[in-house]
Amino acid sequence: MTDLVGARLAEVYADGWSRIVATMIRFTGGDWDLAEECVQDAFTQAMRTWPASGVPDQPLAWVTTTARNRAIDRIRRASAERTKLREMISMDPAPPPYTTDSEIPDERLELMFTCCHPALNTESQVALILRSLAGLSTAEIARAFLLPERTMGQRLFRAKQKIQHAGIPFRVPAAHLLPERLPALLHVLYLLFNEGYGKPEKAVLCQEAIRLARLLTALMPDEPEAQGLLALMLLHDARRSARFGTAGELIVMADQDRSLWDRRQIEEGAAICERALRRGRAGPFQLQAAIAACHASASTAEETDWPQIAGLYGHLARVAPGPVVDLNRAVAVSMVDGPEAALVLVDTIAAAGRLDGYHLLHATRADLLRRAGRGAEAAESYRAALDLAPTEAERRFLQERLS
Repeated sequence: MTDLVGARLAEVYADGWSRIVATMIRFTGGDWDLAEECVQDAFTQAMRTWPASGVPDQPLAWVTTTARNRAIDRIRRASAERTKLREMISMDPAPPPYTTDSEIPDERLELMFTCCHPALNTESQVALILRSLAGLSTAEIARAFLLPERTMGQRLFRAKQKIQHAGIPFRVPAAHLLPERLPALLHVLYLLFNEGYGKPEKAVLCQEAIRLARLLTALMPDEPEAQGLLALMLLHDARRSARFGTAGELIVMADQDRSLWDRRQIEEGAAICERALRRGRAGPFQLQAAIAACHASASTAEETDWPQIAGLYGHLARVAPGPVVDLNRAVAVSMVDGPEAALVLVDTIAAAGRLDGYHLLHATRADLLRRAGRGAEAAESYRAALDLAPTEAERRFLQERLS
């Protein structure tokens, strides 16, 4: 496979996986495993044929039609499913209606709501989203949950079986049922965004999460938390170009070239956040977006309004208490009252033992100790963070600080 065709196929996979899987789930009558296997087979076929034939004018339509034909072949070979085949072909004789590759079909939104059905537990909802919308492998999802691959495979299988056996419909539910699913939806979208945000090679996942958030805010225009999440993702994504150096090294916000920040996207995110907050129902995503807007509005690191950020984190800790929020608040406190004041907060978090395996707890403590002039203790914490860092860029950054 030529590099050009391989790169194009990777783009189609990243952009089209969730769209095609969603279409195939509907086409196969809710058979998730068959849908995913046929889509994977279609991409494998593309790898074999595109180098010789060239990339089709509408590659998403090509892959979808190939997956559809593969599903029909599979069902035809299963004698017990012949009736189902005749029904499917008579109901939907035409190829899926992909008119352009930029089209965003509603099937993806329907897939989100199906995954977030209240009959499934939160872990199953998140795992299904990461598999079906992000296209992550079972092994990758297992690593995210710190579980053996076999265990995660069994959970995914049970979740898909529950959707089929319980007759959970593949559609956007009635309006009065949307709010009960919103928290789970927002959570999985945020996880989808984060999966791409920390890894430059998966940046397309951030764009997918933003597109889906736009669909969600259009569907639920009176939900300020949906707007808050969209604003948060836009504000974070606006800094993407400055987060990594030419060699892939991680660049912390204070050292980033702010001329590389996408000011138009920052303005959009800040405006969406402001409109959401005006509704008077400030939730965790709105508050995080307000914090991100404070960072993004500063033209230099020295101009950052740390007292306001510390205050917002205090509000966030009351609305959505948790050790990660407390850790972020400690960083803001260090910029207002100094590293020693923040170390008291961080040591309290560490003593509770809830973030022992979280590399940023140790990295934050190391940075505070370094700023406080306690070098030996800082080195010890940097080593602990280095052992837990999940990406190569973060490990390189921590190693440089330790050196």
